[in-house]
Amino acid sequence: MSFRFPMILLGATALSACSTIDNLADDVADELATQQVGTASLSFANGQPAGSARLLSNGDQLSMAVTVTGVEPGPHGFHLHTTGSCRAPDFTSAGGHLNPYDRNHGRLSPGGPHLGDMPNLQVGASGSASATFDVSDTPERALEEIFDADGTAVVVHAGADDYRTDPAGDAGSRIACGVLQRSS
Repeated sequence: MSFRFPMILLGATALSACSTIDNLADDVADELATQQVGTASLSFANGQPAGSARLLSNGDQLSMAVTVTGVEPGPHGFHLHTTGSCRAPDFTSAGGHLNPYDRNHGRLSPGGPHLGDMPNLQVGASGSASATFDVSDTPERALEEIFDADGTAVVVHAGADDYRTDPAGDAGSRIACGVLQRSS
């Protein structure tokens, strides 16, 4: 009887270790399944770094992970724009929102959203935000449009996107921009 408790404890420890190994294997499998397919370094008009964006593929889903810093607190429109160009001071060289299928702007609009429409970034009191958003198309089609001949820019706007005003969501001026580069 005195050996029963240690044996139960040993068995529980072994099961716990297997569970931990299984969880680690799941985490590694998830990490391996997600592939970085593009990156952009975001800058303000004065050339100072504003953050980064990563385009991630995980099977049948494409996502955009973005981190910004030095931005006014509050919601900010965040979009993919038609041209891979970020000339300061206003970043209008990036063109309009990426909209290869001629849809209306915003997920609250009938016939929307554009391929380039993303949810607002919620910047905290520290002036920083990190978020990951799904891209609203199949990875194959979206990547073909994003990495077309003239490229794609990632743009952060001064104000919030209202998710309905065509063509740009009434998000205000462009405050940060970066050109997406295909990962090797």
